[in-house]
Amino acid sequence: MIVLVTGTAGFIGFHVVNRLLKEGHQVIGIDSINTYYDVSLKQNRLHTAGIEPGDLQYGRHLKSKLNPLYTFVQLNLEDKAGLMQLFTTYKPEMVVHLAAQAGVRYSIENPDAYVSSNITGFMNILEACRYNQIKHLVFASSSSVYGLNGQEVFHTEQSVDHPISLYAATKKSNELMAHTYSHLFQIPVTGLRFFTVYGPWGRPDMALFLFTKAIFNKQAIDVYNNGEMYRDFTYIDDIVDGILKVAYNPPVPNPNWNAAQPESSSSSAPYKIYNIGNNKPVKLTDFIDAIESATGMKAERNLKPLQAGDVVSTYADVSDLATNLGYQPSYSVKQGIENFVAWYRNYYKI
Repeated sequence: MIVLVTGTAGFIGFHVVNRLLKEGHQVIGIDSINTYYDVSLKQNRLHTAGIEPGDLQYGRHLKSKLNPLYTFVQLNLEDKAGLMQLFTTYKPEMVVHLAAQAGVRYSIENPDAYVSSNITGFMNILEACRYNQIKHLVFASSSSVYGLNGQEVFHTEQSVDHPISLYAATKKSNELMAHTYSHLFQIPVTGLRFFTVYGPWGRPDMALFLFTKAIFNKQAIDVYNNGEMYRDFTYIDDIVDGILKVAYNPPVPNPNWNAAQPESSSSSAPYKIYNIGNNKPVKLTDFIDAIESATGMKAERNLKPLQAGDVVSTYADVSDLATNLGYQPSYSVKQGIENFVAWYRNYYKI
């Protein structure tokens, strides 16, 4: 297929592109390459895919020097004309939309960036899909949409009406917008609520990267809520497996959907929402113990209260993804952290 992937200089997008190319698809990748975190990390991800940073220029179409099936374009999601032109030029059959302004805490400091990228940008993606006969749009939502949900395990049919960060609110907005377009224009759409993704080439604003960097630099790490936090840490290879299982299986209208008792994760439209996580939450202190084991060094822990916008626990029920599409995460946190630390040592020459 011809697949358009957004956010391909980012962590998840980079890995998804590599897998799609390995499976023989033609990939059109776009990314704004913004400065939210270290641009050189984004450029080096592109470099390993055959896109040379020195060739980057806004709007320029770059062919990979390693794989003729890969074309990359630096483009902002807010650039509707540029996005529409890209769809017209390459005629993608499927879209995997992973680009977004990420980060819960940063959304408190810079809310405008989230509205611009996550709302306006997503609207432009939907419009492009509407006018270009896209067979399937897969987009990134987030576990953060569960917000004040007090349930121990998060199910897709539970309420997500009380987000506690603007980032989460934009992700819920994406789900609502996607359903509207699926209903109006019969676009098959699947939203994936990601649960704390980690692994090689990961984001430097995420806990694993921050903790590993601090430990190697012999600096204290900030441990929020005194370490009494649980996250459904999910290794990147398991995430990519899930994304592709979903991508190859566009949703159809649910014949049993009842408007009088609406089930929120499906619809009379070709629309579906899945959780995608490891289904095994890990206590933050145990996660840090595993990093210490992988690095062979002890962490100095600076215990702090819970931060605004954070939730104490995330725990994904992925039973419908497992039942419908055979999703089965296989990486333990120990193995995943060891893989990340090995990559980190090699990347930073430690």
